Amino acid sequence: MDVLLLGAGGREHALAWKLARSPGLGTLYAAPGNPGVARHARLVELDAADHATVVAFARDHGVGLVVIGPEAPLVDGLADSLRAAGVPVFGPSKAAAWLEGSKGFTKDLCARAGIPTAGYVRVRTRADADAALAGTFSLPVVIKADGLAAGKGVTIAYTPAEAAAALDILFDGPGEAVIEEFLEGEEASLFVLTDGVATMPFGSAQDHKRVGEGDTGPNTGGMGAYSPARVLTPDLEARAIAEIVRPTLAAMRDAGTPFSGVLYAGLMLTATGPKLIEYNARFGDPEAQAILPRFDGDLLQVMLAVAEGRLGEMPPARFIPETALTVVIAAKGYPATPRTGGRIGGIDLAEATGALVFQAGSQTDGDGPVASGGRVLAVTAVARSVAEARAAAYRGVDAIDYPDGFHRRDIGWREVAREQRWREVARERG
Repeated sequence: MDVLLLGAGGREHALAWKLARSPGLGTLYAAPGNPGVARHARLVELDAADHATVVAFARDHGVGLVVIGPEAPLVDGLADSLRAAGVPVFGPSKAAAWLEGSKGFTKDLCARAGIPTAGYVRVRTRADADAALAGTFSLPVVIKADGLAAGKGVTIAYTPAEAAAALDILFDGPGEAVIEEFLEGEEASLFVLTDGVATMPFGSAQDHKRVGEGDTGPNTGGMGAYSPARVLTPDLEARAIAEIVRPTLAAMRDAGTPFSGVLYAGLMLTATGPKLIEYNARFGDPEAQAILPRFDGDLLQVMLAVAEGRLGEMPPARFIPETALTVVIAAKGYPATPRTGGRIGGIDLAEATGALVFQAGSQTDGDGPVASGGRVLAVTAVARSVAEARAAAYRGVDAIDYPDGFHRRDIGWREVAREQRWREVARERG
């Protein structure tokens, strides 16, 4: 079967890498792709915003499945255009993708369906925001842009000055925001495939959003991740699916907008149980680069079952027991104004260490890859423990020659500390 993959980031490189291992794959087309995606796919020039051209390409080339990687084409309704033309597509409709497209929409759905989440207020003016901060919430407080923000539209304000600065940015022009109570706990990401009715848990991960080590500095699209997130125990995962995911899918069905694709639930594991932070309507980036190397199955067949409404016929997803850990190498200046154009070397040397190198913000100038975005590479390694996977991933990172880049050195630090404590307890018990 020929497949068209849309997107150009590290997530799409990981998807292309995994799809290329499916026995039933014919030609994998990718648009626009990147130099890493080109190792597994035939790159084509298509603008995902031009629905008619994408539909025509799929029809003319006999594409049996379109996989939409990023969120913007989903919120723009590309999946609807493809389905209307009879082209199978992995990804939710425009109405269903609004779970990611509007944080206020999701919070209102949670309130109606009794889904556990943080208390919140939707605000449409700066005056409303100031009133909410003055009368509803105590510090720290979470301030979120209502729409798509590439993972960078969230501020945790610990002081009135930080809150005011975040609101200055959000209300510099027309905009809406969600102000939430601050939740105490540890974050985890849960992925579930669904065709609107059946569900298939599809792994967990823990992302590292802050740009600096020790989880300091501004939020980013993600500086690294590891999978599985063992803090999300089997019991907690079952609760999250029963109390958060399934009620959400039921509410979407009841509204006539069933969700089909991958639902990414960002969770806070509080003292009273998991609570929803937000939903994404696609695989995470860099979570996909940590989860997909652990998936022990045929991704194409699972995605096709989702697209055709046959997910209930598929066996549960299988994952290898080892840990995968991903370190993002970003361009200096990220997440503000990244320095682009820097030459990237050493990818082959990194892969010779056993690591996987997924390209994200890169393009080729004829002499090799150069940086073209904020997050440039994601280096992944798989091993028996988080500590071993981290050591292996950093061996790959250290082989990369990219002077304009930077990365965190502490990805997985919480889980590495837990592993160390477990080893100490095991030694004490003999």
